[in-house]
Amino acid sequence: MNQLIECVPNFSEGVNLVIIKQITDEVETVEGVRLLNVDPGKATNRTVVTFVGEPKQVIEAAFLAIKKAGELIDMSKHKGEHPRMGATDVCPLIPIANISMEETAEYAKQLAKRVGEELGIPAYLYQHAQADKTRDNLSVIRAGEYESFFKKIKEPKWKPDFGPAEMDAKRGATVIGARDFLIAYNINLNTTSTRRANAIAFDVREAGRVMREGDPVNGKIINDENDKPKSIPGTLKSVKAIGWYIEEYGVAQISMNLTNIEVTPIHVAFDEVCKRAAERGIRVTGSELIGLIPLKAMLDAGKYFLKKQQRSVGVIEAEIIKIAIKSMGLDELGPFNPDGRIIEYLLRDVSAGKIVGMTLTAFADETASESPAPGGGSISAYMGALGASLATMVANLSSHKKGWDNRWEEFSNWAEQGQALKDELLRLVDLDTTAFNKIMEAFSLPKGNEQEKATRVQAIQDSTKYAIDIPFKVMETAYESLTLIRAMVESGNPNSVTDAGVAALCVRSAVMGAFMNVKINASGYKDKAFVDDVLKRGEAIEQKTIAAEAEIIALVNEKIE
Repeated sequence: MNQLIECVPNFSEGVNLVIIKQITDEVETVEGVRLLNVDPGKATNRTVVTFVGEPKQVIEAAFLAIKKAGELIDMSKHKGEHPRMGATDVCPLIPIANISMEETAEYAKQLAKRVGEELGIPAYLYQHAQADKTRDNLSVIRAGEYESFFKKIKEPKWKPDFGPAEMDAKRGATVIGARDFLIAYNINLNTTSTRRANAIAFDVREAGRVMREGDPVNGKIINDENDKPKSIPGTLKSVKAIGWYIEEYGVAQISMNLTNIEVTPIHVAFDEVCKRAAERGIRVTGSELIGLIPLKAMLDAGKYFLKKQQRSVGVIEAEIIKIAIKSMGLDELGPFNPDGRIIEYLLRDVSAGKIVGMTLTAFADETASESPAPGGGSISAYMGALGASLATMVANLSSHKKGWDNRWEEFSNWAEQGQALKDELLRLVDLDTTAFNKIMEAFSLPKGNEQEKATRVQAIQDSTKYAIDIPFKVMETAYESLTLIRAMVESGNPNSVTDAGVAALCVRSAVMGAFMNVKINASGYKDKAFVDDVLKRGEAIEQKTIAAEAEIIALVNEKIE
């Protein structure tokens, strides 16, 4: 599996789109790097760029972008709301797949070394790339910003990790590091007051506010025994926040960095700001995502707001995301396109889901064509998906049934299980066709010499085992959905009992059809112990499915007679 890292450089230019385009063009010159997002902000005069790829390619793309930014941006003329110290203000690397934070930190050091030595830009390391914990915090490093760094950089304790200890008037200095995934998130307020926005920010951010005597703003600061200011912690852990006024939108915002969304998810931050704003007579009107967000964060948010409405969370992914967008007002300041903002959507293989992405007519036409795939295995998986879908529909209808308000959560849980089963079976529709294609590819391998013959035989065996595993997984998943189906027949909306009955018929066919594929593919596999075991387990699933389906159909007939 390839290693993947994400790079999210912040450039001190958010107005001149020509300059921004020249910088991102440099990123796109590096083969294997995917530019995912470019998010300019006029008021902050700052652009957040996101790209991913294998580490060496990402380092090269980042280096070229930093170089170009230094050529095009003049920090001596820069003005903006966001704290900054250089043309490339900060350049974090984030581990995405098959790479540790320690390895990512080493790549950050390599990049910082190149920037310092080859470009002559003062470069500081931060977070996981910085060994000195007294200077690993970005806000501490950047304190004083560009204007104060001409003096600060001369202090021995603020000597750059790489590059000259001399502030570059045009390019400034930059901070490069390795960190966990961070969400940059702004919450919009119905006020123009920066002071009031800051008060809310201090209420919620982990660092809180300085403790004072009497007046919380102008009162005398209270120090501890070490003569350092005491603080009153905010309500949200792993959250940094400030208040500012954005002239572009004509509103004040709470600008937040959510540094650990497992500790404080985006929806928790949003609701807490709503609460604290209301206490101060201010209303939250919406919010703004800067850059990208993980799919899980959006799904967790959507489910959170659905549960607050006492509605089923067992709905399709797109609906959950829509609820998240609307609930947090992510589209207040402009359109919010999930395909361009959710990182998994940007990274997904556009060639994946070839079959399940078809229309019903196209799927039927492709099946009826002279092509051998999709065949019985894919159709079996799809019948299973239809069975799980019907049962999920019954669960969702039951959760909204008039007079059953106290049971919404019970049916929501069933529907959520059904959605997961349906999604897995849809995934297996394409995987079954992939399995068939793997066997065809293996048989087409050359066999001109002994080595080629041995390689071909092994490839055939490997692909055959894969072609056994996939339909067997269809059997297991489809059979699992019978528990949901039976529950819907017994206790779901009585008006939909026949829908649950049809679901059982679909699942019975799915299991029996998938087992046929297991058996025919197993006939060509040489590991007899494996074959005997899988056939024995498959036969048990088939028999249990037939028995369960018969009981379910009998229950359905009792209810409709």
